[in-house]
Amino acid sequence: MRYYDVSAVVITLVVLGRWLEARARGRTSEAIRRLVSLAPRTARVVRDGVEVDVPTADVQVGDFVRIRPGERVPVDGVVSEGASTIDESMLTGESLPVDKRLDSKVFAGTVNRTGSFIFRAARVGSETTLARIVKLVADAQGSRAPIQRLADRVAAIFVPIVLAIAGLTFLGWWIFGPAPSALYALTSAVAVLVIACPCAMGLATPTAIMVATGRGAELGILVKNARALELLDRVNTVVFDKTGTLTIGRLVVTDVIAADGGEIGDGEILALAAAAEQGSEHPLGEAIVARAKERGLALPPIGEFTTVPGQGIDAMATDGRVLLGNRALMDARGVDVEALAPRARRLAADGKTVVYLALGGRALGVIAVAALTQRGLDVAMLTGDARLTAEAIAVGAGVTRVLAEVLPEDKTREIAKLQGEGRRVAMVGDGINDAPALARADVGIAMGSGTDVAIEAADVTLVRGDLRGVVAAVDLSRRTIRIIKENLVWAFGYNVVLIPVAAGALYPIWGVLLSPILAGAAMAFSSVSVVMNSLRLKKWRSEAGAGGRGPSS
Repeated sequence: MRYYDVSAVVITLVVLGRWLEARARGRTSEAIRRLVSLAPRTARVVRDGVEVDVPTADVQVGDFVRIRPGERVPVDGVVSEGASTIDESMLTGESLPVDKRLDSKVFAGTVNRTGSFIFRAARVGSETTLARIVKLVADAQGSRAPIQRLADRVAAIFVPIVLAIAGLTFLGWWIFGPAPSALYALTSAVAVLVIACPCAMGLATPTAIMVATGRGAELGILVKNARALELLDRVNTVVFDKTGTLTIGRLVVTDVIAADGGEIGDGEILALAAAAEQGSEHPLGEAIVARAKERGLALPPIGEFTTVPGQGIDAMATDGRVLLGNRALMDARGVDVEALAPRARRLAADGKTVVYLALGGRALGVIAVAALTQRGLDVAMLTGDARLTAEAIAVGAGVTRVLAEVLPEDKTREIAKLQGEGRRVAMVGDGINDAPALARADVGIAMGSGTDVAIEAADVTLVRGDLRGVVAAVDLSRRTIRIIKENLVWAFGYNVVLIPVAAGALYPIWGVLLSPILAGAAMAFSSVSVVMNSLRLKKWRSEAGAGGRGPSS
């Protein structure tokens, strides 16, 4: 009767473990279900001057659709009448609503916040941005990362070894075990087979990939496949195309520090710097101006503005000449910044771009902006512009290597040259001429504001078109690979430790023997624990600040 009890309990525990595992794995696909549910079932179409509700699937390209406050946009289109603000957080991860007016683009699944408007349908069905995102996430979740091959190779060797151990365990207990030796032999052999089930090892990689790609989609980081997610972890060089990427990317002011004994505080420093930067177009200037606006600072008047290539800007304020730039600019104009230098060096050591601010020949303080280098990456810029122009932009963006005056057809060659130096290269671009370079790089990253050709050629798409998304993508990759490695270590270590126990290694010492019932419970716990560890990625958020409130936030 004991055999029937054991077999029944083992089967029950295994089935229970599978059920718990299925529930946990079901949560990994929650991102896709949430995205699919964002599309409304019906649309209010204006036909012959009459508004009629039709299924969203029946909306045709060219139809005019009315959207009222609080409603979701059913398909992609262009505003033809009215104005409003729309919450696009489901698409971009950005919580701030976006103003929409005549000729503005609207996207399926986004939420109308205030006014009523009519738009002309441009993309319907599977061609909408939302549908393409759902397909991209589904494909990525079903793809296999290169690291999965490690688990496959281990399992291919592991299974025959386990079968051999189970056979030897049976023979050992049958020949040398106490009476009833046949019962001990059978129980121990079954325990070895049950506890050695490589389920946890097989779940280690795909569950983490599924959660990571879903979470990335919620924050506006679309990863085409698991291979790209893994390779991004190994990237050590990021190459930016200037036009449309660095020149429109939004960096973030992280620190404003006033000089010791100064007469003005950080608010006045930021306001003066923002006033000087209003005539600038590079990312650092935009970041400073944006930060001043966020704080509601009044900007003093600026009479003139001059760019100093490779160093910064020179402007004229009511109280004197304003200089904003690097140490080279300050030294060239005879401004003593030695008292601020130690703090500037500490900020630079944290991977931040630092600029000095001076008024009337006297240093007022320093302003720091977040940069990619704090992730341990070399940052390069690839552009067809003249070197002086490229270097001026590079100074503001914290770029250390400039590849200027490069023809579009030569961009691929420059990427190959970097790879020839042993670098793992990620290319960030948005134009048609970037597509070959995006495809040639180890990981191609396209800005969502770019062309469809560039997006198709890339491995990762940043829906928001925000440079902070590059940092966030790197962070997501590194976090995912760390979770995968934790899963593999747990799954393999669990088997290595418990197989000898199941075989009876502790019996001669302490009389401990692992029954098939406990082996089944332990096996189920191992699989569930691996899945639950992967689910921690659902709450991941990059320190770079990319991705605001997504659908799950």
